[in-house]
Amino acid sequence: MTEKIDEYSTAANTYFNRELSWLQFNARVLQEAEDETTPLIERLRFLGIFSNNLDEFFKVRYATIKRIAEAGKGGKSFLGGITAKDLLEEITQTVIEHQKTSLRILSDIEAQLQDENIYIIDEHEVSEAQGEFISDYFIRKVSPALVTIMIGELEQFPTLKDSAAYLAVRMKMSKEDETFEKKNNYALIEIPRSIERFVVLPQEGEKQYIIILDDLIRHCLDNIFSIFKYDAISAHMIKITRDAELDIDSDLSRSFIEKISKSVKNRSVGDPVRFVYDKSIDKETLRYLMEKMGVDDTDSIIPGGRYHNRRDYMKFPSLGKNELQYKKIQPLPIKGLSLQGSLFDKIIEKDYLLYAPYQTFSYVVKFLREAALDPKVQALKITIYRLAEVSHIASSLINAAKNGKDVTVQIELQARFDEAANIRYAEQMQSEGVRLIFGVAGLKVHCKACLVERKEGDKLKRYAFVSTGNFNESTARLYTDYTLFTANQKICKEINKVFDFFEVNYKVKKYRHLIVSPHYTRNAIYNLIEKEIENHQAGLTSGIRLKLNSLSDFKMIDKLYEASRAGVRIQMIVRGICCLIPGVEGMSENIEVISIIDKFLEHPRLYIFENGGNQKMYISSADFMGRNLDNRVEISCPIYDEDIKQEINDTFDICWSDNVKARIINKRQTNSYRRNKKERVRSQFKTYEYYTEKLKE
Repeated sequence: MTEKIDEYSTAANTYFNRELSWLQFNARVLQEAEDETTPLIERLRFLGIFSNNLDEFFKVRYATIKRIAEAGKGGKSFLGGITAKDLLEEITQTVIEHQKTSLRILSDIEAQLQDENIYIIDEHEVSEAQGEFISDYFIRKVSPALVTIMIGELEQFPTLKDSAAYLAVRMKMSKEDETFEKKNNYALIEIPRSIERFVVLPQEGEKQYIIILDDLIRHCLDNIFSIFKYDAISAHMIKITRDAELDIDSDLSRSFIEKISKSVKNRSVGDPVRFVYDKSIDKETLRYLMEKMGVDDTDSIIPGGRYHNRRDYMKFPSLGKNELQYKKIQPLPIKGLSLQGSLFDKIIEKDYLLYAPYQTFSYVVKFLREAALDPKVQALKITIYRLAEVSHIASSLINAAKNGKDVTVQIELQARFDEAANIRYAEQMQSEGVRLIFGVAGLKVHCKACLVERKEGDKLKRYAFVSTGNFNESTARLYTDYTLFTANQKICKEINKVFDFFEVNYKVKKYRHLIVSPHYTRNAIYNLIEKEIENHQAGLTSGIRLKLNSLSDFKMIDKLYEASRAGVRIQMIVRGICCLIPGVEGMSENIEVISIIDKFLEHPRLYIFENGGNQKMYISSADFMGRNLDNRVEISCPIYDEDIKQEINDTFDICWSDNVKARIINKRQTNSYRRNKKERVRSQFKTYEYYTEKLKE
């Protein structure tokens, strides 16, 4: 090993910390909210995404680091060269800076909304006419939904719900008041989630007015507390974020569904990991609340703005202002594959690729509906990770069961934050005759696959689709994902082996085509990387191109570093976490990484290996993270059709050419936009143009 490489031999100089890298990803989301070229209402929605991401980060990742710190462990090797205690502090300081930036951006957006005659007013700016509307709205809709707790009179402080927003009310009691002995009294008002956060007030001329529900409640405080006598009253927002780790009990008498249900309910009372408060709150009230809630120094205590739960900005009303939003695209058909006839008749002839949301997700639903009705179909098997709130997928599976098909659904009950929805669907499907499998002990089932068995004459033919994303109609309009439809009997046979593994998981299957976690993915990718090294050293065509959501596995990163040192060129598009440090001499000088954040969420996992000119290509459900490689069931499916290979190469090239929304991932983590003098390429828009032109060929 050379001296140059030794300079980067410590963990801190070899890998980015995972949590800090994730915060940089969320900073890229915040950049979209700041970008003046992003439509104004969409900028507000990106603020909501930024806030929602942060909530989930604290529930999961911050909570994990806190547990390491509380266990008295340093965690440096696991955390990439930083101790858990130091990391908690750095996270908090980074988040405080990001929150400051987000508040500045929000203020800028609100000023620009006024230029569009859209006014977000608070309780002090309400006109007389608006006051009458608000009072009526409060009595009819808000008051019946309010939960108000007089905490000053309680011996035990109530348990605050995870991520719910509360108004902490302080009343300075009048001398005439005989209700309370104390000079100051306190109450909590839970902001109801059942009511839209943004209340649209009657339009006045060309001006449109919105009041946030929090301020509407503040305007009506005298109504809420009318039975008390006080000289002054104030209300400031607070929020607790709790540890979201599921604690599944070992009671053998309870079904798995019952155990998960109980664990999800217990999540609402998990340990607090973050306390956010309105920085203008008076010190006495803040001290009182923190003491009563038991917030300690390992929790992230963040002074924020007047409003919390800014994730609600994701649902900011459109107000009929189409020009202030992204233009909606019409999802395109797949060339040569009609939604009118039989999909099976087409798929038996050749493979087809769906790239949502550029092309319509209706093909997936059509495939399942056809299977449900086709008398030749005998069995249908599918994995489910996240479903839409109203799922045509689930209804199609139930339809198939009602038509006498043997329907098997592997449903992942531990899909983070979708557990309750999946439990509801599992119970519904089970009651309708669908056979459920709840995975493999100790492994999440994260692969996305469906298999149909069809009797054609005296032969059994299999049809399948494999995807990089969830079978979810809602996210298919927002997430980019590949889905391969195939009747390649060798691939279908191996997909069937995966379903066999779910039922008899003490037998490890062998595969010649699919790459399947947890048994094979790590070594298979290692071997593919090593082959590129050999080819490069032999003077053959070499190169690796990857598209991932996250890259955090240190051993996989080391393997990519090894390829870079050998001279193999590596191009990576990584949307989120990237613990690999690119562009370091002697370690990663042949690796380039970009991240694209734009209108759609980039979600495909794609592996391309040049393989001496005989390119190997896989679409996958697996990121390069330890959990995907070793602790989940994942499928990476080969692409054999040459036309589809070309299509995927083309769309990768378009993404790689992006010089509008691509950020360069570098060792300084600056999130700099990639800018050059080449033709302007905004890859998501260009990809839609690509598929539009393809239909004309």
